[in-house]
Amino acid sequence: MKISKQKLKTTNILTPDQPPLNNHELLSQLISLANTITSAEGNTKTVIPYLSICRHTYESPLIPSVLSPAFCLILQGEKELHLGEHIAHYYEGDYLASIIDMPASGKVVGATSEFPYIGLRVDFTAEEVASVVAEAEIELPSRNKKPSTAAFIGKSDIGLLELFLRVLSLANTPYPDPFLSTLMIREMIYRLVSGKYGHLFLQQSLYDKQSDGIGKAIGWIKENFSNPFTTLQLAKISNMSVSSLQHKFKEITTMGPLQYQKQLRLQEARRLMLTSSMDVTTAALEVGYESPSQFNREYKRLFGLSPLKDIREIQNNPYNISES
Repeated sequence: MKISKQKLKTTNILTPDQPPLNNHELLSQLISLANTITSAEGNTKTVIPYLSICRHTYESPLIPSVLSPAFCLILQGEKELHLGEHIAHYYEGDYLASIIDMPASGKVVGATSEFPYIGLRVDFTAEEVASVVAEAEIELPSRNKKPSTAAFIGKSDIGLLELFLRVLSLANTPYPDPFLSTLMIREMIYRLVSGKYGHLFLQQSLYDKQSDGIGKAIGWIKENFSNPFTTLQLAKISNMSVSSLQHKFKEITTMGPLQYQKQLRLQEARRLMLTSSMDVTTAALEVGYESPSQFNREYKRLFGLSPLKDIREIQNNPYNISES
């Protein structure tokens, strides 16, 4: 039987007769879906364990926190990030990604009840990154390559936004399939490590805590930040020279090892006072301070208020200090 060519028609199997969406249309769909799932202020966990929706209807102050390994996408609004001496603004369609715990400060800019800030946050682990890299057989850059800061701001493409739309659609179901959600986060990590900024995620020394180098140093500080140490001791633990440790550590974290330790201590003390109702002196001792007066000075220098005033301020205001 002869088929007339005039009757043949090519269609998209997934979305018949519909043209592909552009970035703006995908962001609009994501905003609509996020609003359907929650209209709550602050950071809302979804039924998918690694996914949160962030919403602010006000401009927040500059809030010191620790960037944990995560991928944060802005759907609407603007944020300002202070990382060491660097200040950056990022907007709708932009994302912030980090592979290690990094002390930083951030604020929501220009949000109102009519035009709230809306963002999505996906948390992952360095081990998940390593697993995807190994399974996908992605080539690692040379260890001799100059290290880069382990947090960065990038621009999302259509493929990434479509993936977020699938993740958020799954989160809009009462019982999301854990198999699918696991595949999706692995795909997201794969897109990151194989994309334009992949070399930042492929710094093996960051997530391989068993090998010598900065990853080992950072991992050791995270597990032992309440204990005193010297740069020389840390260099020996990491099998690095003191000068190499100091130089590479600052390139990756934007600060030196002792400053990194101090910020982790102060952030943990703040968390303990907020979540465990711990008093100031006990919290200071718990994180390794021997002098309460030194703790008070350094706490005020970082957070802008004394410990008691800061905790009261947080309790009286809806700011979510855990958000990046």
